[in-house]
Amino acid sequence: MPPIIPIFPLTGSLLLPGTLLPLNVFEPRYRNMVADTLDSGQHIGMIQPFVPHQDNWPALDLPEENPALYTVGCVGHLDRCERQPDGRYEIVLRGVCRFRVREELPLLRGYRRVEADYDGFDADLSEPLSVLEPSRLLAGVRAFGKANGLELDLDLLAALPGVALLNGLAVALPFRPEEKQALLEAPSPVEREELLLALMGMGFGPSSAGSYYRPPTVH
Repeated sequence: MPPIIPIFPLTGSLLLPGTLLPLNVFEPRYRNMVADTLDSGQHIGMIQPFVPHQDNWPALDLPEENPALYTVGCVGHLDRCERQPDGRYEIVLRGVCRFRVREELPLLRGYRRVEADYDGFDADLSEPLSVLEPSRLLAGVRAFGKANGLELDLDLLAALPGVALLNGLAVALPFRPEEKQALLEAPSPVEREELLLALMGMGFGPSSAGSYYRPPTVH
């Protein structure tokens, strides 16, 4: 994995090993990042600002250019990239491996970069091939959808391998940013499954992740 990566700070957007994340890239500095990434390894790190922060929208008046970040994110490989006539990029990232921010580096063409530490995340590289029995997740998401009035294609979900189902639900369900971060930082798929089941049991109301959630340090 690359030791230095460009990062895309985005609140509420979760990338996990094996999952796909489509992004519509508006802002000039992130257009620069995508253009540079096409020429240098095709990896981008997704990471959340510690305080929820909207970004990557044109003409948006933001009080802080470079907000503090959580220390854990996930590197994605640029699987698809289409430049639009107006200069935007429509891209798809495929999650590869989580990382910790070791050090933030000076801006390059307006976008942020970090020195990434992958220690402790070796298993992420083979996580999409892991075996996970899906019955508890299917029962949990069925109850969750019914309780929250969501229309879910349960037949489609049931056809997914267990880890793909787990990570796909973690990415897609609209949990709070700090809960998304807790799912990202879960040490293993088994612990992520327990946390996801707990969060589905809580619904969408104000909540924390109880004993599974450990507030991360801020870089």
